[in-house]
Amino acid sequence: MTNSNVRILVVDDEPPIRKLLRVGLASQGYAVGEAPNAKAAIELMVQEKPDLVLLDLGLPGMSGHELLRKWREEGVDVPVVILSSRTDEAGIVSALELGADDYVTKPFGMNELVARIRVALRHKFQQQGEKPVFQSGDLSVDLVKRVVKVEDREVKLSPKEYDILRILVQHAGKVLTHHFMLKQIWDDSTDVQYLRVYVRQLRQKIEKTPDQPRYITTETGVGYRLRVE
Repeated sequence: MTNSNVRILVVDDEPPIRKLLRVGLASQGYAVGEAPNAKAAIELMVQEKPDLVLLDLGLPGMSGHELLRKWREEGVDVPVVILSSRTDEAGIVSALELGADDYVTKPFGMNELVARIRVALRHKFQQQGEKPVFQSGDLSVDLVKRVVKVEDREVKLSPKEYDILRILVQHAGKVLTHHFMLKQIWDDSTDVQYLRVYVRQLRQKIEKTPDQPRYITTETGVGYRLRVE
């Protein structure tokens, strides 16, 4: 699918932000719709059926959190990338837990935003099922054979380390919250410190410079992301 076939709905109450996004995304070939509030967004969701939504959390009336919750409860599965001017990490985490696909904080660069959009769209449009081998730079993960390699050198991982890497591979490019990863790996019955310990051990095995990770990046106060190169 080309960019010209992709329609993005921008939901933000600030006209300058909507104009910036309209012009910037149009220059990338995207079709852009605009809504200044939740009521208009709900109507446009039905009328225009966008492929992706850019959603501001600080909307007047019904907040971005409430709108996102409403859509997900109604089974609307369109990808949502959060736009937030807040430094409140809890608000971002809450939006991700409600079903947002990613987030950027204002002010943001257009290149960063477009990269987030492409990742979210790739997850939507890709065929069901996992690719048997994931590749990013010198890192490869065979999800069928459970073989992990760095520069063609096989890396031995513990079961938990592999589980963490597998979850990250399955959602490559997307930020995963601490809570999501704990629920997937430990059934949410353990402390986030366990996750940090295992991620640190995993980095020691797959990163050339663990203190400056190339692959598993930290989203401060939120979770982790596996970079796609």
